[in-house]
Amino acid sequence: MDTLHPDLHQLYPEHLATLKARADTALQRGGFDHLVITAGRAPCQFLDDRPYPFAVNPHFKHWLPVTKAPGSWLVYTPGQRPKLAYLQPHDYWHVVPEAPAGYWTPHFDIVIIREAKEARAHLPKDAGRCAIIGEASAALDGFAPNNPQAVLDDLHYQRAYKTLYELALMRVANKIGTRAHRVAEAAFRAGESEFDINIAYMAAARQTDNELPYGNIVALNEHGAVLHYTELGHAPPTHAHSFLIDAGASFHGYASDITRTYAASNAGGFQALIDAVDAAQQDFCAKVRAGQSYPELHIHAHHALAGILKDQGFIRMSAESAVESGVSGVFFPHGLGHLIGLQVHDVAGFQASASGGTLAKPPGHPYLRLTRALEPGMVVTIEPGLYFVDMLLAELKTKPAAKDIDWAKVDTFRKYGGIRIEDDVVCTEAEPENLTRAAFAQVP
Repeated sequence: MDTLHPDLHQLYPEHLATLKARADTALQRGGFDHLVITAGRAPCQFLDDRPYPFAVNPHFKHWLPVTKAPGSWLVYTPGQRPKLAYLQPHDYWHVVPEAPAGYWTPHFDIVIIREAKEARAHLPKDAGRCAIIGEASAALDGFAPNNPQAVLDDLHYQRAYKTLYELALMRVANKIGTRAHRVAEAAFRAGESEFDINIAYMAAARQTDNELPYGNIVALNEHGAVLHYTELGHAPPTHAHSFLIDAGASFHGYASDITRTYAASNAGGFQALIDAVDAAQQDFCAKVRAGQSYPELHIHAHHALAGILKDQGFIRMSAESAVESGVSGVFFPHGLGHLIGLQVHDVAGFQASASGGTLAKPPGHPYLRLTRALEPGMVVTIEPGLYFVDMLLAELKTKPAAKDIDWAKVDTFRKYGGIRIEDDVVCTEAEPENLTRAAFAQVP
């Protein structure tokens, strides 16, 4: 199958059948007769008539590849065809959503409405028998989202297991993202500013910042030490040392999440550190196997990264001591990754079962976003990093372990900011599928 133009017509029916079966179970668990999902609305800013960018309810786009239809509603009753009340207003102030079309439309009963309030006539009469998923602002007269926890727990837990249709969409999202990453690297090599690199990225992805799955992190030099750096300097630095870019793309509502780090040609020693982290990252990706505890993989990553720090002369203690003393957490202060799909940080990463419950994070690792064991169908990010964060290094200097740090070497690397390398990886019945590496291999 062509990963850029997958045959979604063949894959979608099975996807929809899976969602129906999951909804049947969730409704039974919650004691409801109907699943009703609002696409949502775009609220206006305080004291203004300027709306915030519209972001569709992820539950809505799970059922159909429609991301720009505010005011629309979806209704599913077990044993019946799903119904879509599609808002296509008479409006000359704004662009009106296009009429529903494509491979998914034959599977829905579609009614066009011209005003948001008209949707109420097409929703079940008894709201009390409905699990209504969405934001409170989408409420209609006598029909408001109730977001029952039992239903959400079941749906969220099952969302971790991607259908073949979903995987096809995520392959395309990775191809779009990697194409834009290639262009961003070229802009860095050409001496562009963060702002201009970001513009080049969006142009290559053919997506605006509101269409991308998250705000791009485009960090030159020491800015790479700010984990969620989004400032976008307008002027290029006097001397370029390094470039960290964390940026993805969207396709039919599904996300890719990709990070790469590059050294400038004159960056002494930094490229060797990047290469070491990249090799370790690929080893972690290879361990995305059925039954693998993600917290254990995260702890393993700490040991491997601590070993790199020792091998390259940043620390004098053993890797085990670096992890036990918390030193590894100074240089690798975030989690190894997370579930990804309809949302970049997808839901239910800590959920114990479809009935709810929480799987605790390992002590001393508060920023880990996934504590479930990996199973076939899950897609996770693997994103180890090593950073030189002034605040964390200052705290480390006050601790007994400071004597085992080569501070002179650390200081010479502060100007590089940090390293993060991130791929999106599918857990299968056998070897993992690295969506990101495969996409880079196909994009010149």
